[in-house]
Amino acid sequence: MHQHLRKTVIRQCDENDFEVIHAIINDAARAYKGVVPTECWKEPYMSRRELQHEMDESVVFWGYEENGELLGVMTIQHVEDVTLIRHAYVRSGRRNQGVGGRLLSCLRHETTRPILIGTWADAVWAIRFYEKHGFRLVSPREKDRLLRKYWSIPEHQIKNSVVLADQRWFDARKRDENMKI
Repeated sequence: MHQHLRKTVIRQCDENDFEVIHAIINDAARAYKGVVPTECWKEPYMSRRELQHEMDESVVFWGYEENGELLGVMTIQHVEDVTLIRHAYVRSGRRNQGVGGRLLSCLRHETTRPILIGTWADAVWAIRFYEKHGFRLVSPREKDRLLRKYWSIPEHQIKNSVVLADQRWFDARKRDENMKI
């Protein structure tokens, strides 16, 4: 019996992937409809102009590719003393098959800085996904401070979001607090 071999690769995306990235984001973002506050929801969820802006702002897109087809994307952005994991999207037909976990694992190896992730407070599945991979929610007060410091998002989005951090961030925070004593 011959089993079909899948060739998978995680790679940095480039401008040739623009349309596919745009399609993946807007397909996957449908899961947020009805979860994202009405004043924050729009269609398409991310316009081509917004996507180009993200790429121009040093947001680096990485893709999970199987047999030459891009199935998911996740971004990494170094901001000041932290790394942000942003825009994590997997094609709706390929969810819960390990694509997001493999992308996250790969991106964690791309930095030695503490990692922060912001997501919608009501996107329970997204929060669970990150917690399963070792991230923890920061306090609401800390969340507001971090979102204002490292992200450029409107106030109503800050109100409806959460921030998760890796152990490196919590360790650095503890060191900073101990130095103040």
